Amino acid sequence: MESKSSKGHMSWWQLSLIGVGCTLGPGFFLGTSMAIAKSGPAVLIPFILAAIGTYLVYDALVKMSVANPDKGSFRTYAKQAFGDWAGFSNGWIYLISEILIMGSQLMALGIFMQFWFPAIPLWVTASCFGALGLLIILTGMKGFEKFQNIFGAMKAAAVVMFIVVAAILLIKGINSEPQQIDAFITNFQGFFAEGVKGIWLGLLYAFFAFGGIEVMGLLVIDLKDSQQAPKAGKVMIVILTTIYVIALAGALVLVQWETFTIDESPFITALADFRIPYVADIITGILIIAGFSTMVASLYAVITILTALAEDQDAPALLAKKEKLKVPLPAFVFLTVGLIITIVIGYLIPEKIFEYLITAAGLMLIYNWLFILVTYAKLMTLTKWQNVKNVVGMLLIAVTVSGTLGEKTSRFGFYISLLFLIIIALATLIVMKKRSNNRSV
Repeated sequence: MESKSSKGHMSWWQLSLIGVGCTLGPGFFLGTSMAIAKSGPAVLIPFILAAIGTYLVYDALVKMSVANPDKGSFRTYAKQAFGDWAGFSNGWIYLISEILIMGSQLMALGIFMQFWFPAIPLWVTASCFGALGLLIILTGMKGFEKFQNIFGAMKAAAVVMFIVVAAILLIKGINSEPQQIDAFITNFQGFFAEGVKGIWLGLLYAFFAFGGIEVMGLLVIDLKDSQQAPKAGKVMIVILTTIYVIALAGALVLVQWETFTIDESPFITALADFRIPYVADIITGILIIAGFSTMVASLYAVITILTALAEDQDAPALLAKKEKLKVPLPAFVFLTVGLIITIVIGYLIPEKIFEYLITAAGLMLIYNWLFILVTYAKLMTLTKWQNVKNVVGMLLIAVTVSGTLGEKTSRFGFYISLLFLIIIALATLIVMKKRSNNRSV
């Protein structure tokens, strides 16, 4: 690969902050409840393993991005490594994963809003947030960056606030109310309550909490100096891993792990019995901000990758057509239709929709991550150590995918992701055959 100079406008720390903003959302604030339900107190292990896997994927992606900054990012690199079919299929796998993520985030926002307004149906709040997100996308790249910078800082501050409150409550319990440390003792003694299987089942939800690094890959081209991209990613992953692990440990210190439910953020559950004025309301507000900002990141990712697909003729060229708007109007209409479909699905099957969506979305996302590692091995000249890291990343992803077969609900999410893969594979075969016939004419 040949290196190209990058002439963007972002500093590396801005990319780190956008990475935090795009990543820290319902996957962590609500999805962790599912991870705890599967893994018990040992949930910390899947999160550490997922952090390692995330770093390995980002490291591979960013090395390709530095060598060849391109707005198509991983899709372009897959095409360079394996041909048109790889660029086509990778783009559509990522597009569908982001649409599913978008749907899961809309459902999560509805769940969060029911804390204040339990009578309002999920589809109503999802529609309102979806419309607001679309308005932000219409402001273009600069509006998106400003939005993510502000909300990224707010979300990180919120998790730090929870950690501080948890520490104060623990110290208070040790000094004056010994019964408050019962949860800590129980969780510590039953750390491996769900065994190795629990860690295996919880891996997908931990990986999903780190979903967002691929958006950073799309933004590397906007850096003033693309050589700073590795630093941006490392800082972002270290920040997220630190606050994820400490915040989860704080929640497990305050209440027994069986208390957490998949319908409520573990951080609200952890503080519920302490009756601290307005804390639950503040955290709920932050959860809504977190969910909304990551939903907007998914909207941005969808419209960016869809435009790139259209420009490369891997989607109808009309979708990339720009007029007076800052984003292509046909692609924006496609995005709006995708939003409406996810809201309708949520209305029809509200009970398990969040878990189904988060499982299918997480799987589609890490299928894409796996191909990033495969592309990296094909396109770049790797040292022995880089080869070892690449294989470790692939194994972590393989183990994570297999974990979805170990439980009924996540198994259904796996089947949904498999159905999408089959549809994309058939579409790829048809499109490639048509192109081959056109060339031969």
